[in-house]
Amino acid sequence: METETLALAQEIDFSMWSLFMRATLTVKLVMVILVVASFWAWAVIIQKLIDYRRARTQADLFDRAFWSGQPLDALYDQIGEVPRTASERVFVSGMVEWRRSHKDDGGLIAGAQSRIDRSMDVAIAKEAEGLNKGLALLATVGSTAPFIGLFGTVWGIMNAFIEIAREQNTNLAVVAPGIAEALLATGLGLLAAIPAVIFYNKLSSDSDRIVAGYEAFADEFATILSRQLDR
Repeated sequence: METETLALAQEIDFSMWSLFMRATLTVKLVMVILVVASFWAWAVIIQKLIDYRRARTQADLFDRAFWSGQPLDALYDQIGEVPRTASERVFVSGMVEWRRSHKDDGGLIAGAQSRIDRSMDVAIAKEAEGLNKGLALLATVGSTAPFIGLFGTVWGIMNAFIEIAREQNTNLAVVAPGIAEALLATGLGLLAAIPAVIFYNKLSSDSDRIVAGYEAFADEFATILSRQLDR
């Protein structure tokens, strides 16, 4: 009897595609959702890695130009009113407010320093929002995918027990396919969640460091302008 059961079990196709095709409609939907979520998460991860690398490179290039010794007005005129990078946008926001704070007679309007600081803070906040866009998806996938997969597993095992009761048979050939199909949902949930959690933590840290660089530049720039105000 055991030999016959093992022979039947060996004839069953346990490939992932076969397990998916044998699963119930509910479990299939769960698996499709998890696969789509995994691809979506990886798309966000790759895009963010590219964006953050570009942001760091652009920030380094701008820092070299800013500290090259050329006058700030010349750098502003070189960049123009439509800056292309995040660092340039922070710089231009401060310079625009600096120029607007001058009266026609050359004097400065009161409160220029606070307005310049607020202007750069707003620019930094917009850049931070852009850098963090998409990270919420990674957090959502990382926190929910295991539970979605677990739901698929519970549903699949429930149907496996129903099949056992219907067949009045508990041999391996009857039990194994249903259990394997159910566990595949949990595996897909973990496959989607683990990279999402790892890269969410990494990308969040990278974003914080990039924004901190913008804030450090804004402080240094504000200090330079403050010296001009005190003259």
